[in-house]
Amino acid sequence: MLNQFCTKLFTGFIYFFILNSAVCVAQQAGKTDAIYSGVPWYDQNGNVVSAHGANIIRDNGKYYLFGEAHSDTSNAFAGFNCYSSTDLYNWKFESIALPLQPAGKLGPNRVGERVKVMKNPTSGEYFMYMHADTLGYKDQFVGYAISKNITGPYQFKGPILFNGKPIKKWDMGTFQDQDGKGYILTHGGVIHQLADDYQSIVAETNKQLTSGFESPTLFRKGNIYYFIGSNLTSWEKNDNYYYTASSLSGPWTAQGLFAPKGSLTWNSQTTFVLPVEGTKDTTFIFMGDRWSYPRQLSAATYVWQPLNILGTAISIPEYMQAWQVNTSTGEKTQFKGNFKVIENSNKSIHYKGKWLHVSDTTSISRATDKNDSFSYTFRGKQIGLYTLALPDNGYAKIVLQNKKGKLINQNLVDLYSKTPKIGLVYLSPILPHNDYTLRVFVAGERPNWSDKRKSNYGSTANTITIDKLIVRK
Repeated sequence: MLNQFCTKLFTGFIYFFILNSAVCVAQQAGKTDAIYSGVPWYDQNGNVVSAHGANIIRDNGKYYLFGEAHSDTSNAFAGFNCYSSTDLYNWKFESIALPLQPAGKLGPNRVGERVKVMKNPTSGEYFMYMHADTLGYKDQFVGYAISKNITGPYQFKGPILFNGKPIKKWDMGTFQDQDGKGYILTHGGVIHQLADDYQSIVAETNKQLTSGFESPTLFRKGNIYYFIGSNLTSWEKNDNYYYTASSLSGPWTAQGLFAPKGSLTWNSQTTFVLPVEGTKDTTFIFMGDRWSYPRQLSAATYVWQPLNILGTAISIPEYMQAWQVNTSTGEKTQFKGNFKVIENSNKSIHYKGKWLHVSDTTSISRATDKNDSFSYTFRGKQIGLYTLALPDNGYAKIVLQNKKGKLINQNLVDLYSKTPKIGLVYLSPILPHNDYTLRVFVAGERPNWSDKRKSNYGSTANTITIDKLIVRK
């Protein structure tokens, strides 16, 4: 049904009018009850979780998430953040584990990306690895930092060396095998073995597999290694692919895509795979980034999905909007929640401005002019927004207030997608049961950018759309 609707969108008059949506979110501190993909996450202070290009390690019964801190105005290095969680749903901000340096290779107007942390099994120290560069991506190398405490502060040591020279690569990752040996992964599929002290490279375990293959991500199940990478499309999403081998040195076998073709890896780019080992099962979590340039702080989100694994085949055959994983047993379950659906045609939704309402298999409302808006007042404890993301959608500004007019949260949400997709783009935290009003505005901005080859990407307009609202009583 949705495919039929999307086909109609791209044929003629309806395509012109229905394009695009953007929503904007910020939430107060509050608990959540599942892993929700494609919506902003918030820490214990109500701030957006800013941890992209990330990895997770488990230490002393907690999960620690390390990722890139971002701003909404520049791609310059702003530090690497550390968060902790016991359930993988609710995240506590711990520290800026490695802050912006006063000067030097991770100082002002430099780039720091793809942060990954591993614990050295011999020394007990924590090692942080990253891609460091200029803003023009002309001084790339893999750097490292060390701390005695998992949350930092980490001391930046500069480039990690192989045969006395830096590794002059950009996208990178890490992998720690069952024997404790550590590896640096770089784009193209190169695998570099770390010395036992994790402070230098001692061997090139695997040479380049292919051109491109950015955001290299490696994990192991049993005796099989799985090596995931993405195509080169700047901040745009694409169909990621993978290789398998029984040895890190290969030979590696190309296995193709692991998400449906054209899904653009469910609108994300791989960054890490986390095994959640329990007493009954092990769930492997694909961790992906849904970038939103230039509003990487406010509007970039996360796509975390359970991987299906059977022999050499891995897959994410369908997108789970919300799901749970039991960190004790390792078992995963889909989560539906007890939400009431409010269709966009509901008379309790008040539209202001120039809105076009189109009814088909799926009913969509859309607006393009800045500050066109809709509002909905409800009694309950949580509200969410579903949209049809489209190629001409931009950012939406979302404002949630209580019945006294006090601001609960406010932020931007990205409603753009290269291909049409219906999904949840905003979900408030679980709040005290009360009366609230949600307002959604056309922000008048869009995600778009040019890469170093001057190719243009991103949205073509500032439209926002509403498919439906969901309310938890």
